[in-house]
Amino acid sequence: MTPQQFPQLLPAPGRMAVDFEERVNFDRLREYRLSRARAALEASELGALLCFDVNNVRYLTSTQIGEWVRDKVCRYALLAQGSDPVLWDFGSAAAHHRLHAPWLRSENSRAGMLGLRGAVAPDAGLMDAAATEIKVLLDEAGVGDAPVGVDIAETPMLFALQRAGIDVHDGQQVMLDARQNKSSDEIALLTMSASMVDGAYQLISEILKPGIRENEIVGAVNEFLYGAGSDDVEAINAVSGERCSPHPHNFSDRMIRPGDQAFFDIIQAYNGYRTCYYRTFGVGRATASQRDAYKQAREWIDRAIDVVKPGVSTDEIARCWPRATDFGFSDEMEAFGLQFGHGLGLALHERPIISRLNSLEHPVEIEVGMVFALETYCPASDGVSAARIEEEIVVTDDGPRVITLFPAEELFVANAY
Repeated sequence: MTPQQFPQLLPAPGRMAVDFEERVNFDRLREYRLSRARAALEASELGALLCFDVNNVRYLTSTQIGEWVRDKVCRYALLAQGSDPVLWDFGSAAAHHRLHAPWLRSENSRAGMLGLRGAVAPDAGLMDAAATEIKVLLDEAGVGDAPVGVDIAETPMLFALQRAGIDVHDGQQVMLDARQNKSSDEIALLTMSASMVDGAYQLISEILKPGIRENEIVGAVNEFLYGAGSDDVEAINAVSGERCSPHPHNFSDRMIRPGDQAFFDIIQAYNGYRTCYYRTFGVGRATASQRDAYKQAREWIDRAIDVVKPGVSTDEIARCWPRATDFGFSDEMEAFGLQFGHGLGLALHERPIISRLNSLEHPVEIEVGMVFALETYCPASDGVSAARIEEEIVVTDDGPRVITLFPAEELFVANAY
């Protein structure tokens, strides 16, 4: 047992609001996120931020209308220097916000429609009309001649903004600056989200038997998580037997067999705050080759966790991991995502991104309040099995706190014979 594996626990309170405990304070959360965005904007060259990325829209406005909008590019928000956020939402959602989201000024909750990724062609004029409306608001805020940072957008919308006389710059970096360091409320939500996956792995450990299929496990975990309060099960990797090496990053209908090694990644969100949480199991029994691979993956991840503290740079973490050629890959691009770290928050991949591909030449300093996942992968000598481990880390003044608590010190053999 190491301090990293059983640290002083961070709060993971219940989902209900109660009068007898201080839990997540959502008013404080909204204020923190907007203040972070304002500070990042003021520190930039930009006069305003125009956000289409649903994670940034939620960060600025504390609104969300369903995961189906994640790839539609149909919601957007404007934050101009010295002004309140303005939100354009899908049809009647704008009227709903005026009733139920009092932190937004009523006149700043507006209906918007750009075309649903080209389903309504740009020549219908919806994008040009939206760009003109945005330019009027920028002028009223006194920043009409300043650059505007845009995070993501459809290409025709960028052209429409330029036709309206708006100088478009990259806004995603500014928003990522804002979102990098988490508040105590965000950390509580991330810890609560991780606790839900703790329970999901207990379920997997009980049902992981010969005869069950990968997709059946995925279905059971989805049911468990939505019942536990998840608002989005983004993806579940379920990988077993000969599918383990190389890692396919998906699930299939393969039937689990005795002696398989199997690993899972559960990516889901509670109140928008995400998990990325791998665990590896043996099914019934485990070979020496499988145990050796697991031991190596555990050593690599523990070495990286031991390095984490404020002031350390990400290249020091990345150097704890093997080179791509050391575990069977031709280069770091091909091995990307296997020995890996990534920030967690409203998005699955935030700052910092830690790997040998980018961190050795472009390191980032670790700061208090960062929350990120570290993950390692080791193929077994049998040529088909592999071990995959991931821990979610909160950076505190005293170093790392691990919030992923399902047992992972050694290979967990489910339903041992």
